[in-house]
Amino acid sequence: LTKAMENSTQVKLFYLFGLQETFNNKSVYFILSLITYLLIITVNLTLIITIIQEKGLHEPMYIFLCSLCVNGLYGTAGFYPKFLLDLQSDVQVISYSGCLTQAYVIYTSVMCEMSTLTVMSYDRYVAICRPLLYHTIVTSLTVRKLLLFSWCYPLFIALIAVSLTVRIPLCGSRIDKIFCDIPSILKHACLPITINSILNKFVIVVHVLQLLFIVFSYCQIVRNCVKSAKGRIKFTQTCVPHLITMVIYITVTLFDTLQGWNSNVNITLNMRNAMSVQFLVIPPVLNPVIYGLNLQQIRRAVFRKCNAHKIIDMKC
Repeated sequence: LTKAMENSTQVKLFYLFGLQETFNNKSVYFILSLITYLLIITVNLTLIITIIQEKGLHEPMYIFLCSLCVNGLYGTAGFYPKFLLDLQSDVQVISYSGCLTQAYVIYTSVMCEMSTLTVMSYDRYVAICRPLLYHTIVTSLTVRKLLLFSWCYPLFIALIAVSLTVRIPLCGSRIDKIFCDIPSILKHACLPITINSILNKFVIVVHVLQLLFIVFSYCQIVRNCVKSAKGRIKFTQTCVPHLITMVIYITVTLFDTLQGWNSNVNITLNMRNAMSVQFLVIPPVLNPVIYGLNLQQIRRAVFRKCNAHKIIDMKC
């Protein structure tokens, strides 16, 4: 893949022009971005470690939630370190291979988020609509298969997307964003990108099918839960966080997807960048917070750990 990247284009560096309108406030953006990234690392690692260490949380719902948090750390690792460096530099550049690597990580993370949310909706559907058959249907083998699907499918599709991008010679090196993505790279294509467009439409169709599956699952869940007070409580505790997470994710990614393939969006560069980066800010921060506050088992485990650390500190 590296040899193919070196031979397919004359472009060695990409210039990121997304920060051109923020030169006077770069120190403020640096502090805010650093705080945000540290917060993302803290809240996601807290949830991951809590789920791993607590045997009572070794259930499918929490395992999928752990996968969601891992994906949040994975996706933001492809953005924040480079972005923080750019905020300290006068010229924002990235190598060709570095740009493709960043695009691959972000592309994978976006698809993995959607796949994981789909898997989580299936888990909630079986748990609420078929509770007596839950442990028969959602076995440890099923959990492993679903996790494999939620990660391997995005990794494989992203690899194809990057490979198809590598074969295209480029006639430019300007990216009007604060990070690299495949649509921004392909805007400089010197040859037709028909195959790339077909792949992009395929991914959109898959995402729409996943969204329809999620909607169908929750329609069944709501219809089942409204029948009893106990069902409504269970829905509020385990499904509302997932619904909030899903709505946030779809909202913040929809804009970036639309404006990424449509350069005629008539808004300022600052506004476009602020909107396009939201899927790397809001879901990674809110996912663990929303679940941590709403799921009693996780909340109790975190509080128990905090109290244990306080006791140890007092003894010391």
